[in-house]
Amino acid sequence: GSGAGGLVSSKQAARRGVNSVALISEHLAGGDCLNVGCVPSKALIRSAKAVREVRRAADFGITLPKGDIEVDFGAVMERMRKLRATIAPVDSHEATVEAGARVFQGRGKFTSPNTILVNGKELKFKKAIIATGGRAWVPNIKGLKDAPYTTNAELFNLTELPKRMVIIGSGVVALEMAQSFQAFGSKVTVLNRSSKLFPRADKDVGPVIDKALVEDGIKIIYNCQFDEVKTNQSDGRKVMIVSGSSGDEQFELHADVLLVAAGRTPNTSNLGLEEAGINYDKGGVIVDDLLRSTNPNVYAVGDCVSGVPRLTHMSGEMAKVAIQNAIFDDKWKLSSLVVPATMYTEPEYASVGRSDSDADDVDVYMASIEHNDRSILEGEETAGFVKVLCAKGSDKIIGATLVSSRAGEMISEIVLAMTQNIGLSAIGRAIHSYPTLGESVMGLGLQYIRTKWELIKNES
Repeated sequence: GSGAGGLVSSKQAARRGVNSVALISEHLAGGDCLNVGCVPSKALIRSAKAVREVRRAADFGITLPKGDIEVDFGAVMERMRKLRATIAPVDSHEATVEAGARVFQGRGKFTSPNTILVNGKELKFKKAIIATGGRAWVPNIKGLKDAPYTTNAELFNLTELPKRMVIIGSGVVALEMAQSFQAFGSKVTVLNRSSKLFPRADKDVGPVIDKALVEDGIKIIYNCQFDEVKTNQSDGRKVMIVSGSSGDEQFELHADVLLVAAGRTPNTSNLGLEEAGINYDKGGVIVDDLLRSTNPNVYAVGDCVSGVPRLTHMSGEMAKVAIQNAIFDDKWKLSSLVVPATMYTEPEYASVGRSDSDADDVDVYMASIEHNDRSILEGEETAGFVKVLCAKGSDKIIGATLVSSRAGEMISEIVLAMTQNIGLSAIGRAIHSYPTLGESVMGLGLQYIRTKWELIKNES
């Protein structure tokens, strides 16, 4: 694999002195993240943000000609492609070769516990790392697999803005693209099987994100039960009709683009895992805390691994762990990693560690962004929040949830604190620049400090 996990594994192995390193790549270098994931989606998100800001120009004292602005979708996509091409060289096969590894372009398949076949050539290995990533999971809905649906693999090849977009799923990809395409001018409907957004997240996340998306004009239907997806022709174009119900209400939605963003599934089929003695389940390759598979000489990293977050930075960090353990027989544990996650909607949603704020063994420190001076001056439309969970009776941070503009940037301070065992009180004592959104996190530190203040006792 040549996504984040494969690239970091091969380059780091070569740079750290391994004499013979081979990267086997069946698809484009950079994997999903560069080509059909993180990178192109963030380019579209930035363009969508610009659209929303222009539409609000009057709020900032700027007068524009009357009438709605025009979005040149072709130009938006061209910008995305140019920026993706700017980032691509660092992930290229050429860059991997320059680092000291060999690249085999083709599909690799295990033929024994210590051999892999690629393009008819058998490679013997002492250690191997599986980094084959994942792909969009397609739910079993009648007619869906016969419909011309779209996943993240095809979305960024669109040449025309769809008038109507229906999205099956309500996770990160679904909501980021829902907000972006709604801003560009599509009529977007999100179909969610659950009764709320992010049911496993902090209880305060879903309502804030829901409010922001609905205010943008997105329609979200909850508790969806799907009946069928039909495909019809209209003016020479294929139109998909999604039917189902939500409670007692029936729905029938016409879609020019039907985006399936209902989760991910690992790429583990046709890899010869059985021949190599490697166990796996529907979630991916099964590994221990050192990232070893059931074949002790084969490790696995990234989205193809069972039970780990599907995140690019997680894949890269797992690759570092695997290389350290495989080459140097170290004991770096997967369970030691502190891994943040961010959704880049507006507002952003970032989290790390625990989010069960109702648990008996935690103290909760929370503040609204509503009164943050920088948020006020920026004219933020949605008042989010910052929340930190500490171990009961201490300032040891065990989790955090942020819903705010720039939440993805602010979460890093908390990740550092958790990784280096820095207490919440230390964040409160660290001077933060004014005015910044990061002051909200500092404010939670001050909340903790106030619980320990010495008070002057007034004698009457």
